[in-house]
Amino acid sequence: MEQGETLSRDELSQLERAADLRPGPSLRLSLAHALINADAAGAALALLEGLRRDFPREVQVRLGLARALSSLERWAEAERALEEALALNPKDPEALVALAISAMRRGERARARKLVGEVLEVDPFDGEARLLREELDAEVESALEAPPKKESRRDFARALMERLKAQSTPALLQRDHLLVRLGRGGVGRLDLASLYAGYLAEARDLSEAVEAIARELAERALGPEGKDSILARAMPVLRDAGFLDRAVGAVRREGPAGLFVFYALFDSELVCYLPQAALEQARIELEELDLAAWRNLKEKPAALQPVRVEGGQLLLAEKPSGVWALAEGDGHDGARLLSPSQQRAIAEAAGPGPYRVSLAKRELSLICREEELDAVEALEAVPQAADGVEGRFRLFEGRLTAL
Repeated sequence: MEQGETLSRDELSQLERAADLRPGPSLRLSLAHALINADAAGAALALLEGLRRDFPREVQVRLGLARALSSLERWAEAERALEEALALNPKDPEALVALAISAMRRGERARARKLVGEVLEVDPFDGEARLLREELDAEVESALEAPPKKESRRDFARALMERLKAQSTPALLQRDHLLVRLGRGGVGRLDLASLYAGYLAEARDLSEAVEAIARELAERALGPEGKDSILARAMPVLRDAGFLDRAVGAVRREGPAGLFVFYALFDSELVCYLPQAALEQARIELEELDLAAWRNLKEKPAALQPVRVEGGQLLLAEKPSGVWALAEGDGHDGARLLSPSQQRAIAEAAGPGPYRVSLAKRELSLICREEELDAVEALEAVPQAADGVEGRFRLFEGRLTAL
């Protein structure tokens, strides 16, 4: 069974009887995997859901759930099960490899490479991770030899809408946003500029990019979001006042430094703002949502990475340059600056504040100590991105203020 082989009918019956008699999750989990091998993923899923209720802290149950959900092509739910496994056991290699395979399936090569790197950092001899790294390296070499032609933003938007229409995903372009109906949760709002920037950054052509995005949005459109799901997945996003006209109907509150806190359902690739209608339908108060969102953010910290600035371009640095980046790339790095646990990590890595902060890039946040004048000059030389937050900021004693 562990080698992926299908058990005979008699063997499956024996395993089922043994699982009924023996306490604990082990044999029931084995039975679930045997059912998946036998193309009975639906029956396996029902068994695994029961195991999750009975053994809420069992990592292998979450991994089994992810396998069953993937077999049923419920990719987004499978990834959530893997994220739950990592919350229970951070750096679990099996979960990281499974997430990397899922990312490759969706064309998210950069994310897959990062996940594989985390596995190999712990165990350089992990066989499956090494095979994935080789496959990713081969794709990079191929992309360098013949880089795909990048289409205009207008052509990107047109192709994406055509793909969504073809798969019957309800969506609408409204100014700079893509509106998508999310099950019972109202209408989700995605920033079109950010989606296009992701397409430009990836080594894939237009059809591959829009197919991956459309597939992800289809899973969201089919998946209803109830109260428990919203509170478990909500995360805060910092945006400036200029974003208010572009996010009509999205839940928000006033934040520090003249900024606003919006809320999105967590996804490592797509920042989808939570609509007010979803809160009303799920009967969630803003205070309850805000508390859950910051609690969830605390569970997903970002590592502080040294970067250097050359000609206005950001590059990873082999040793500290004075400029640091929170670059998880999921749209929540600005909000992470307000997390006390993240602030402690910044102080440990960069030294004591006050700090100068740049939110000019949506996909990361830049920070340096104010007393390091060369670093401040380099940070302020980073050009403003169209989807970034405008302004200059200081972080000191836990407070973010505008300069």
